[in-house]
Amino acid sequence: MPKLWNETIDAHRHAVREAILDTAAKLVSEGGLRSVTMSQIAEQAGIGRATLYKYFSDVEAVLLAWHERQVAGHLHHLTEIRDRPGCSPVERLAAVLEAYAGIARQRHGGELAALLHQGEHVTHAQRHLEGMLQQLVADGVQAGDLRGDVPPTELARYCLHALTAAAALPSKAAVRRLVSVTLDGLRPVP
Repeated sequence: MPKLWNETIDAHRHAVREAILDTAAKLVSEGGLRSVTMSQIAEQAGIGRATLYKYFSDVEAVLLAWHERQVAGHLHHLTEIRDRPGCSPVERLAAVLEAYAGIARQRHGGELAALLHQGEHVTHAQRHLEGMLQQLVADGVQAGDLRGDVPPTELARYCLHALTAAAALPSKAAVRRLVSVTLDGLRPVP
């Protein structure tokens, strides 16, 4: 097959997959996890059921793929924030922590979270994020702006655990306050 034909087929498959994932997420948000069926996904996505089954075996597989896409997008966003030029290590850390807390505030709860947060992709993302924070903290310690009496690994874990509280916060202002308190715990002890 010519290269253009293969690229067109790949683009079509990608578009169908994205439509399936978007449709499943919409259906879950409208009616809850237990109300979604493969037939509904196929109908709403504008594809046949047989086509849907070529991509995914069941609703759980669709939702896990959707969540993997969401997690990858979040990591990409946090990496872009971390890599902004012209910022000090502490400014980059603060920006990443605020973005992470904002993501934590938007997390799905209940049955959907129980289903989605058990995959290997979540473990991988947590390790990646922890490593990112660990390096930012180490950079801040090296610059003399963050405490050096606690290993960066422990401080990165402290940040992640402290910011899980953002899931229950009522506003962006509350998230910013939580990030500020978390950062205060990283400052050098006089």
